Amino acid sequence: MRAMGRMKRAVLLCMAFVLLLSPIADCLALLGGAIWPEASGDTRRSNGGLVLDVSHMEDGYIMAKGPKTSKKLKLRIKKGDTTLNYDLNGKGEYEVIPLQLGSGKYACTLYKNVSGKRYAEEGRVNLNVKLSDEHNAFLCPNQYVNYTPDSAAVSYATELCQGKETPREKFEAISHFLRTGIVYDYVKMVTVQVGAMPDIEGTFSKRMGICQDLAALAACMLRSQGVPAKFMIGTVNETNYHAWVVVIIDGEEILYDPTAELNAIPADSEYVIERFY
Repeated sequence: MRAMGRMKRAVLLCMAFVLLLSPIADCLALLGGAIWPEASGDTRRSNGGLVLDVSHMEDGYIMAKGPKTSKKLKLRIKKGDTTLNYDLNGKGEYEVIPLQLGSGKYACTLYKNVSGKRYAEEGRVNLNVKLSDEHNAFLCPNQYVNYTPDSAAVSYATELCQGKETPREKFEAISHFLRTGIVYDYVKMVTVQVGAMPDIEGTFSKRMGICQDLAALAACMLRSQGVPAKFMIGTVNETNYHAWVVVIIDGEEILYDPTAELNAIPADSEYVIERFY
C-alpha cells in the first residue's frame, strides 16, 4: 500500500511537472477547450516580406505579418472560390488569421498600397491545411473577435459558466447575460464610422453596443469557454448590413442573434451570409 501511495504521488508530481513545462496556451486550451494563438517558430516566407507562422495550422489559425512600412498592407486569403481580405499592421507584428474555410489548399498573398486605392502584389505563400477539427477556427480570437485571456469579458464568461458542464448550459448562461445585461446602442448605430471593427472591451464595459459589437462579444464569451461560435457578416431582410452568431453545439449549428434578442431587429428576419470569421 505504501508503495502504491508513493507511485501515485510520483505520477501526480510528474503530471504537474509536464504542465509547468507546457506552453501556457496549450494548458489553457487543455483546461477550457479554448484555443489561445501563439507564434511558435515554424514559418513560411515570401520574397516580399510576408511571414506566416504555421506552427498551429491544425488548430485553425496562422499568424501573419508583413514588413515594417508606412504603407497600408493587405493579406488576401483564397481557398477555392472564396477570397477574404485582411488589413495587416505596418509594425512587423503578428496578427491572427483564422482558417475558417476548413482543411484544404490556401493561397496567402501580401499586397502593399502604391497610390490611392491601388495595391501591388508583394509575395505569396501557399499552404496545405489539415485541421484536427473543422471547428477549431471558431474557438480562438482573431481580428473580428479580438480578445485575450486577460479580457474582462473572458473573466466574466468564466464566472458565468462556473459549474456548467455542457456547451448548451454555457450557451444558455451567456445568452441570458447578453439578453438581460446589455442594451442596444441606437446612438452608435447612426454615428459609427464605416469600416469600424467590433469593440468587445468597450461593449462589455459600457454594457451596450451595435450588432457587430454584440455578436463579437457573444462569440468571445462562448469561444473562451470552449463553445465554437462563428462571427457572421451579411444582410438581414435583404438590405440591412448586419452581424450575428452561429453557435455549434453537439454538431448542430444554431443561429443566435443578440440584436434580435434585444428587439432591435425583428425576430423573424431573413439572414443572408456574406462571410464569417
